[in-house]
Amino acid sequence: MMKHIIFWLMVLPAIAGCAASPSPVAKTTSQGASKAMLITSAAFAAGEPIPAKYTCTGADTSPPLAWANAPDGTQSFALIFDDPDAPGGTWVHWLLFNLPADTRALAENTAPPDGTRIGKNSWGRTDYGGPCPPSGTHRYFFKLYALDAPLTLAAGANKSEIEAAMNGHILAHATLMGIFAR
Repeated sequence: MMKHIIFWLMVLPAIAGCAASPSPVAKTTSQGASKAMLITSAAFAAGEPIPAKYTCTGADTSPPLAWANAPDGTQSFALIFDDPDAPGGTWVHWLLFNLPADTRALAENTAPPDGTRIGKNSWGRTDYGGPCPPSGTHRYFFKLYALDAPLTLAAGANKSEIEAAMNGHILAHATLMGIFAR
């Protein structure tokens, strides 16, 4: 009996700590067994190198992206592109939010659709900044969120503000990870 009490005294704080995560919180939906949302690129496969063309060593243009299986009730999308392997912490390369609900792709080096707002990246700019690690191989994540409402933020919002505004509004999310080395 005492072993069980000690076990729960050790496990409960860990479980509570997981619940206090600062990342966006998905809204619970009754989607059933629908297909998972998916994001892909014609320029690179998941887990593979991102071509130099889309990085600071090339033209530094945004790659083509496409997605499928957005859940019913999607009112807008948000896209966060970042590098968690940056020496000073996660480096944000591109932030798009309020992408229209009928959007299913972004062409290479294209302006986002009308109504889309662009957030401020870690360079302090409101544009795409491609992979540019100081050295070594880094992982780069394109994270797409289907939301049940547009975000009530002004253009230029940062990643923390966007994630806070998404809390409780995420219907589904999908991630595409690519790597790049210098």
